[in-house]
Amino acid sequence: MRIAVLSDIHGFSLAFQTVLDDLERSGPFDEVIVAGDLCEVGPDPAGVLTLLRRHPEFTVLTGNTDRDLVEDAGTSGSNGGERFVLAQIGEDGVAYLANLVFSRRITPPGGTPPSDDLLAVHANPHNLEDKLTPEMSDRALREVIGDARAAVITFGHHHVAFERRLDGMLLVDVSAVGNPKDGDLRCKYGVFTWDETAGTWSVEQRRLPYPLGETEDQIRSSGLPDPDKTIRKLRQASY
Repeated sequence: MRIAVLSDIHGFSLAFQTVLDDLERSGPFDEVIVAGDLCEVGPDPAGVLTLLRRHPEFTVLTGNTDRDLVEDAGTSGSNGGERFVLAQIGEDGVAYLANLVFSRRITPPGGTPPSDDLLAVHANPHNLEDKLTPEMSDRALREVIGDARAAVITFGHHHVAFERRLDGMLLVDVSAVGNPKDGDLRCKYGVFTWDETAGTWSVEQRRLPYPLGETEDQIRSSGLPDPDKTIRKLRQASY
């Protein structure tokens, strides 16, 4: 069994297309999971949703910015970036975001739930806000994870790729498709492979060249508020 997990597209449709092309080359996959934060930040939120609709077989989860867009729809939005997104995606796009699910749990062939499961979420198993980061102590990680159990818990939200073993579980942040923050401006996603004989999951963190020049052109022509700031933060690839 092979599962691809990607997260945090954030309106960067050209980066998303880069990952889609790589999925096509490196597949097939038993499932592709998109772990939320689809539209806000980048220049082409509507294009991201168009690409997702071409893949109804994907499992798409909600992220904190997706939730916020749904909550603020019908208002003036909480900021210029949010107003830009809502105008681009329209009521149909908001309805798409409103129907996203919180998590996806997969019990692999021959596996025993929950100890052999892969659990995909946006930020953590309980909410869309609290981060799991590589700097956190084991105790701090346990406080966020709570009573959730799986062989693998995979997520995005923090935009920093890392792997960490904790209490028999593998924690994997697959970073971000659209705007990674780990100092490495490459489009990122994870491939999880279940070995039924061994009864174990392995992970490959995929890193792809970012279409930076084309994305900068897209940002400048999109009408996105403060395009220079968006370009500067994208190039920085860190917090």
